[in-house]
Amino acid sequence: MPEFFNVLPPDEARQLLLSKLSKTLPSESVASEEALGRITAVSIQSPQALPAFRRSTMDGFAVRAKDTFGASESLPAFLQVVGEVPMGQAANVSIDTGQAAIVHTGGMIPDSADAVVQIEHTQTVGGETAVPYEIEILKAVAVGQNVLQVGEDVAQTDEVLPAGHLIRPQDIGGLLALGITAVTVSQKPRVGILATGDEVIPPEQMTGPGQIRDINSYTVAGLVRQAGGIPVLGGIIQDDFNALQQAAAALLTQTDMLVMSAGSSVSVRDMTVEVIEGLGKPGVLLHGVATRPGKPTIVGVIDNKPVIGLPGNPVSAMVQFDMFGTPAIYQLQGINQMPQRGRAWARLTQNIASESGREDYVPARLEEGVDGLMATPVFGKSNLIYTLVNADGLIKVPLNKGGLYANDLVEVRLF
Repeated sequence: MPEFFNVLPPDEARQLLLSKLSKTLPSESVASEEALGRITAVSIQSPQALPAFRRSTMDGFAVRAKDTFGASESLPAFLQVVGEVPMGQAANVSIDTGQAAIVHTGGMIPDSADAVVQIEHTQTVGGETAVPYEIEILKAVAVGQNVLQVGEDVAQTDEVLPAGHLIRPQDIGGLLALGITAVTVSQKPRVGILATGDEVIPPEQMTGPGQIRDINSYTVAGLVRQAGGIPVLGGIIQDDFNALQQAAAALLTQTDMLVMSAGSSVSVRDMTVEVIEGLGKPGVLLHGVATRPGKPTIVGVIDNKPVIGLPGNPVSAMVQFDMFGTPAIYQLQGINQMPQRGRAWARLTQNIASESGREDYVPARLEEGVDGLMATPVFGKSNLIYTLVNADGLIKVPLNKGGLYANDLVEVRLF
């Protein structure tokens, strides 16, 4: 029987894969409003200053700050209101010493003003509100107070998004605020997915004795979409070397990455290693990762295209694709920093056994307890998909620990 070879800790294994991906995919232009989750292919500079004019951050009165110095509720300053700046229009009102103009939040302030007194710190004299009328200033303001200056948010020609940036909702808002309605991004990687096994049938079919429905193609496809890729399902291939070799080669020519589920454990019936080796160079990088579940995962690269052989068990397949497939999808798009996973810290409700020298990932359910968030392990074999369905995330048992104990503070990687 063949042996595992080149077994590496997860971080080293992942870095080995990413180091072999030397090229990024071509770029394309998409509408900024549709760019969520895409990765910028080039640096983006601001075509203008933002704000483009001085704006008030408060409803109130544009003033000359020096006219308010020393003002207080017991000794107010008196100013004459000489006009108003309508929203969405230029500030054509000019104020002189001892004068003020009505302004609104987000509106332009006159060139002759250098501060804004918020309306709560004023009161009219005699209740009169027909221009011109007099107000009392009950609190002094400093030069620039309650005013956004030109370019305070972004200066003209500033880099607003670097190349390799994962576009978020706030980034879309920032682009559109500058009038940038299209952005150059990397193309989405097309990820081919093959299921293998004589016992595997499509989900819509009724199972017979010894048969199981294809789960991995669809869970992996979901993870591909989540990472910004396009899944291309290649169907189910029986345990026949020539059939699998032909299907893998054909699908690889149509896609940027190939994933095969099952056929990765050490067994005379498992052909994934041989298939990958026959696809091209450099071929298989490693067979075996120091983790549970998913130790027999295969990682390879063919002409800058990642090729991953996943275990057939659905929990193992999802954990290992998240460990290798997701980073590879981002790498192909030229990301400059991998996105941070959602994490929560919680108290463990019971012991988790493990072995030193191996990273374990244990599904866990999170619940609010008397003393904060509690994490309860959802134990089950790696071929039981509902151990993940009934969990909120995964508890990572570090490589150098022989287990975790009840009441330990643990990190839970959220789904």
